[in-house]
Amino acid sequence: MDLEKVTDQITKVLVTGEQIDSRVAEMAAELDSKYDGKDVLLVGVLKGAVMFMADLSRAMQIPVTMDWMAVSSYGSGTQSSGVVRILKDLDADVLGRHVLIVEDIIDSGLTLSWLISNLKARGAASVEIAALLRKPDAAKVEVDVLLVGFDIPNEFVVGYGLDYAERYRSLRGVAVLAPSVYS
Repeated sequence: MDLEKVTDQITKVLVTGEQIDSRVAEMAAELDSKYDGKDVLLVGVLKGAVMFMADLSRAMQIPVTMDWMAVSSYGSGTQSSGVVRILKDLDADVLGRHVLIVEDIIDSGLTLSWLISNLKARGAASVEIAALLRKPDAAKVEVDVLLVGFDIPNEFVVGYGLDYAERYRSLRGVAVLAPSVYS
């Protein structure tokens, strides 16, 4: 869905679909170079990373396999406690493989930090992160990230996989959701 269809529900567009397409192609080329000749497993974090993972994997020119995880962190309100529960685990074994976590957005970094430790403990040869978006001002823990598509302000965003109440995921681009929609 085009962002123009929801102009009354967003306050501003941060990243257009065209900008995402261009950056995803650049990221794929970098990943092709880094992982050439290696056994790479892309691990998408459900549900937000679906769009990014699909586009990134199609843009890559090296052979990769894909799997998915769903994790949830519990806390009060919108704050993560850092306590993580696996809702859907990987089907693939990561032992000896180069794992690239494909993430839609890095916010506090708490859940992602836990996920990195978990995958390393399973014997992955390496664990890296490619994220479409990062909110540097929201970070609570430092997470080493291989590639970031765009740094964005610490605002509530939707589109390109990101949702509010399971809506807006299919928007072509990323926009700030108007507070009147969720308050």
